[in-house]
Amino acid sequence: MTVTLDLAELAVEVVRKPIKHLHLGVYPPDGRVRVAAPERMSMDAIRLFAIGKLPWIRQQQKRMLAQDREAEPEYIDRESHYLWGRRYLLRVMTTDSIPAVRLQAKTIDLHIRARTGLEQRGELLQSWYRGQLREALEPLLEKWQPLLGVKVSRIHLQRMKTKWGSCNPRLRNIRLNTELARKPPECLEYILVHELAHLREPTHGPRFIALMDGALPHWRDLRESLNRLPLGHAAWGY
Repeated sequence: MTVTLDLAELAVEVVRKPIKHLHLGVYPPDGRVRVAAPERMSMDAIRLFAIGKLPWIRQQQKRMLAQDREAEPEYIDRESHYLWGRRYLLRVMTTDSIPAVRLQAKTIDLHIRARTGLEQRGELLQSWYRGQLREALEPLLEKWQPLLGVKVSRIHLQRMKTKWGSCNPRLRNIRLNTELARKPPECLEYILVHELAHLREPTHGPRFIALMDGALPHWRDLRESLNRLPLGHAAWGY
């Protein structure tokens, strides 16, 4: 169940979960604040925790509001689209064959039938990005699963509005945001390692930090680089 905590003109979403520690998140595009709290923790204790974090919350909100944002796509000729951090121009081409997306040296060619609407164009590109992401994941999984001593049961690729990734340690499932295919490849590697590490340590405590430091010593720099990139037209974050 989610309740709202009003705090110094700030609305904080509070979600009760079967966890041991409090987790605080500030999410783009406008700095929505969410606290995941142990089921039996009192609201007074949660309020005190949030008050103590107010300077950090304000800092994160200020950064997000100042961050560049990409325009909502219209899927028209010469519109900018990205793959692995590189900019391509979209070419919309009419075809009588099966709709398809083809990557060229400087363009992403969208082959569609006449009168294909914006929603259908977006779905076609989204499916293509999902395929690009799945292909890139194969060698990364081969590299990192043995290094971290874990084995993923299933990876779900989908558009996610508040996170770059998530995992279910009990089921050993991982979810990844398909928007990662638009970011530099090192961002995907960082997020994947982050989620794989959670299969061994569900929290963000010292053991998790030690796992990340040992596996990917520059992970903090990668996290900062990802946070500095322009936000998509939807509310992406991590």
